[in-house]
Amino acid sequence: MAGEFAGKVVVVTGGSRGIGREIAADFAKEGAQTVIISSSDSNLAAASKTIAAAGGPAPFSINADLRKLEGVQQAFKAVQDKFGRCDILVNSAGATRAGNFVDLPDEAWMDGYALKFFGCVRMCRAFWPLLKAAQGHVVNISGGGARSPGADFTIGGSVNAAMGNFSKGLSQQGKKDGVNVNVIHPGATETERFHELIHMRAKASGKSVEVLREEASHKDGIRRVGQPQDISALTLFLCSEKARHIQGTAIAVDGGATAGYY
Repeated sequence: MAGEFAGKVVVVTGGSRGIGREIAADFAKEGAQTVIISSSDSNLAAASKTIAAAGGPAPFSINADLRKLEGVQQAFKAVQDKFGRCDILVNSAGATRAGNFVDLPDEAWMDGYALKFFGCVRMCRAFWPLLKAAQGHVVNISGGGARSPGADFTIGGSVNAAMGNFSKGLSQQGKKDGVNVNVIHPGATETERFHELIHMRAKASGKSVEVLREEASHKDGIRRVGQPQDISALTLFLCSEKARHIQGTAIAVDGGATAGYY
């Protein structure tokens, strides 16, 4: 895939941390002009240095709150004014709270859906004309909770399931408009978010952080906890011409942790 993404504009929400940052860095290595979106100036600044150091064009950073429609409109206008195009949209933003169901307040549910689900929906809608013009790609980074519900992850699991259903529906429009839409379900992946969730689940379950870390890699028989590069490698492939016949698919990258066949 070397050089295939040269000159293309790749927009990555949540591109300042974790999986999103790795995806942006790997696209940049391939010559793409990346756009990273976050609501944290400090995270954007740190990520910009990391991505630029990886090689390729320096990223274009946008500080916007994608939980709100105005933030999405702001991000779209910035990309439209700066580049006038978008070839690839990766929706990787969103961090939902884990914990005991009865202890999770209404605000946690609203916040969880606002960024990860509605942010994704609004970004797809805003950027769709540019993606259609470019015959581009959408990759939505969801999560294994969509297929493996858990009592301590009811917000995240239901948000991920909604995201997957939305993406499947959007892929039907993608068939008409020439835009590929696919979903990746990461399993336990070594990022800042992974450690945040471990601490949330420790509080909810009464288990120690150390025990939960051990369970994350051994309870499902997987060989190791995933790395951001595992997710990024698939993202780049799904956005390549070799993957043009992959449409409306949700792929788990979890070392085999998901037991179901679908």
